[in-house]
This record gives sequence, structure tokens and C-alpha cells, in this order.
Amino acid sequence: MMGEELFFVAIVPPQEVQNEITSFKELIADRFQSKHALKSSPHITLHMPFRWKEKRFGQLAKVMQQLNKDLQPFEVQLKDFDFFEPRVVFVDVMESQALLRLQKDVVDCFRKELKLDNGNYKGQGFHPHVTIGFRDLKKPMFFEAKKEFEQRAFQAKFMAEELTLLKHDGQKWEISAF
Repeated sequence: MMGEELFFVAIVPPQEVQNEITSFKELIADRFQSKHALKSSPHITLHMPFRWKEKRFGQLAKVMQQLNKDLQPFEVQLKDFDFFEPRVVFVDVMESQALLRLQKDVVDCFRKELKLDNGNYKGQGFHPHVTIGFRDLKKPMFFEAKKEFEQRAFQAKFMAEELTLLKHDGQKWEISAF
């Protein structure tokens, strides 16, 4: 649609954690022919992608600034890998009350302040994760990747200190200043 851009809201880990996770995305791309996850920085989605009019960007920026101002930093723990069969491989995020509350606050705020009502995927509950393979991961390759990643261990921790707005540039997702 003219004058609309595609955005989503996420927690983006610090660079060293991003680098580790990107190496998993690259492995999936090389060994299992799934490159789609490389089109965004490693992240935990808090609000699903939505279209927003360019001329109303100031309103979106204001809501993001307020959410970040209100954010109480908390620890995020990443542990091992999990799967949404038959297409998605991800780094698992340990659920915490702080993370669940933040996601609910983001969705509620967007619904109230911006009249956006698509915060969760197809009405499903929030399942925090960091995707490393999806969409273009073919079923036979998914099961090969699953065999590989269910054997692997991975752990990382970081402080969630701010929300990130990502914007699609037509090719990939870029971090958007607000």
C-alpha cells in the first residue's frame, strides 16, 4: 500500500550474542538451504509485523519512546534450541514474568494508543524465541536440521534494556531510529 511501511517490535540482544546466533543462522543457510532468517538481526519479537503510514510515524515513535522510558531492565536467558514443526528452528528463550509482562504491555499499548490489534501470531499465545531457520526451510531439511540442533547446547544471558523498532526496507529488516 502506498505510504505504508512494515514494522515490528522486538528485543535485540547485544552484539556478541547476536554474533553467536547469526553463526547458527549461517549454518542453517549453508547446510539446510534456509536463508530467510538472515534477513533480520537476531531478535525476540514482542509485536508481530504491522503496516504503518509514513505520515503517522511520529505517533508510533512517541509510543515507542514511552514504552522504553517505562521499561524496567531485566535478564533474558537463552537456552538450547526448539522447533515449531515442520518449518521453524529457534534458540529457546526461558520464559520469565518480566518478559511476559513486557510483551503484554507492548501489545496492550499498541492496541490502546495506536489501534493496532495484531500483536500475536494468528491469535496464538506469546512463545518467546529467536528464529534461526524458517519460511524457506523445506520439510525434509527441517527434520535434518532438527536432528542436528536437538543435539546441540547453547546458553546466553543478557539484560533487556530497550525495545527495538525494526522496519522492512523491501529486502530485509533494519533497525529503525525513533
